[in-house]
Amino acid sequence: MDEDIEKILFHTATIQARIDELAARITQDYRGKELTVVAVLTGALMFTADLLRRIPLPLKLDCLSVASYRGAAETSGEVQFEQSSLPDIDGRHVLIVDDILDSGLTLDAIASRFRAERSPLSISICVLLSKRRPRLREVTAKYVGFEMEDEFVVGYGLDYQERYRNLPFVGVLKTGRGDL
Repeated sequence: MDEDIEKILFHTATIQARIDELAARITQDYRGKELTVVAVLTGALMFTADLLRRIPLPLKLDCLSVASYRGAAETSGEVQFEQSSLPDIDGRHVLIVDDILDSGLTLDAIASRFRAERSPLSISICVLLSKRRPRLREVTAKYVGFEMEDEFVVGYGLDYQERYRNLPFVGVLKTGRGDL
């Protein structure tokens, strides 16, 4: 799979060091509060696992399966919730963890639905990557691992057609590889 990567943007050691910093901030911000972390599947799985192992607080973990890319390199523009019920977040502080903030559609849909159908005390967003690009929805992540240019990336949970998630780094997929 490495031969499909044009360049590595963030090496494993760099990612892990940044996660240490994010975890320290999150721990400080949520100490003494009822926190529920909601991981957006499947892309945020690796990031969430590494992040939570570094947060020494009692917390609840839930997962939410949504889709807006459906195997393509660009969002379909429609966010589909793939489960009928939402996590129990009433009266709790919520930290939504996702792999990447791109168009803003997915994270906006999740936060909006949480606000409409549940009663959280607060909602914040944590992402590994945030693309520097105009967003289709105004979404701000409180915790950002790395800012990046508008490139299509894979690895460390991010995929293209369900491949490349298991790469230990974040890299740019070569044009013409993986049918991109």
